Amino acid sequence: MKSDRLLSTLMLLQQRDLVPAAELAERLEVSVRTVYRDVEALSAAGVPVYAERGRYGGFRLLPGFRTDMTGLTTDEARALFVLVGQGAHSDLGLDRALGSALRKMMTALPAPHRPAAELTRRRLLIDPDRWLAGPRDAADPEALHSAVLADRRLRVRYRHSGDSTPRGYTVDPYGLVSKAGTWYLVADHRGTPRLFRADRLRKVTVTEDAVRRRDGVELARVWEELRRGVEERGEGAGVRVVARVRAERVDMVERIAGVNFRGRVAEAEDGGDDGDGGAWQTVELTYPEPRAACQLLQFGTDVEVLEPPEAVRELARATAGLAALYPPSP
Repeated sequence: MKSDRLLSTLMLLQQRDLVPAAELAERLEVSVRTVYRDVEALSAAGVPVYAERGRYGGFRLLPGFRTDMTGLTTDEARALFVLVGQGAHSDLGLDRALGSALRKMMTALPAPHRPAAELTRRRLLIDPDRWLAGPRDAADPEALHSAVLADRRLRVRYRHSGDSTPRGYTVDPYGLVSKAGTWYLVADHRGTPRLFRADRLRKVTVTEDAVRRRDGVELARVWEELRRGVEERGEGAGVRVVARVRAERVDMVERIAGVNFRGRVAEAEDGGDDGDGGAWQTVELTYPEPRAACQLLQFGTDVEVLEPPEAVRELARATAGLAALYPPSP
C-alpha cells in the first residue's frame, strides 16, 4: 500500500543522512519514478525532505527532524517481538541492552498495539540451537564482535577441521554471522571470501591497518555466497549410504544425523517383520567418506547399513574392534 511505502521511505531517510533515489527504489521494490512521486507526497504532507542533484545526490531530511512510530500496524508491532531468544545477544554481551530496548519499544508503540505485542512476546520463543549440540571449545564472540567493529584488518590463528596445528591468516572482516547457534567470522583473505568458525579461532589480533573490503560488497551478500557454496558442496559430494531403520527410531535418527540425513525412501522390502513385529523403513544418508557412517553405530541394532559395501566393511571393522575391546564376561 502507498501509505506503508511512504512510511518506509520516511524511516529510511531518518536512518541515513543522504539516500540515493536508486537505493530507495531497490529497497522498496519500486521504480525510481515512483520514488520521486512518493517524495513529493511526503513534502506535500509537511515532511521537510529535499533533493540534492548530481552524481552523488539523493534525498535527505532537514537536520533535527524526527517522527515517531505511530505508523506501525498490529502485525508489524508483533513482528518486532518475535526474537531469536537470548543466546546470540548474550554471546555478544547485549542481553541487558536487548531487554532495555524492548521495554523502550513497548513504551513507544501505539497503545492499541501493545496487548498484541506483549502476547506475542510471551507466547513465541525461537531457540536457534540444534538438539544435542553439546559443548564447544571456548570462544569469545563478544571480543570478536569488538574486533570486527574496529574496522581494522585482523590477524587470526585458526585451527581447521582435522588439523591440530592452527594456521595464521591476515583477513579483512565483513562481520559475524550466527548460524544454528554457531558463530562464524566472514572475511576476505587476499580478496577471496572465507568462513572461519569462531570456536576454532585460537587468537585474534586487531592490527593498525584499515580494513580493505571489496567496493560495494556487504556482509549479507558475502554470507549468501559462502552459504550457497557450502550447501552445493554438501549436495554434490560424499558417499550415499542406504540403511534400514526401525520405524519408531526414524525420527530420532533424522534429528541426530542432522545434515547427513537425506530422507526416507520406503518401507523395507521384507515387509518390516524382524521377528518381534517391528516395522522398518529404508532411509538415505550422505557422508564425506565411508568411515564416517560409523556415526550410525550409536543406534545399535536399530539401524542396519545396507550399502555401499565400503561403508558396511567400515562398520564391521569398527564392531569387531569393539568386540575385542569388550569381550564377554566369563
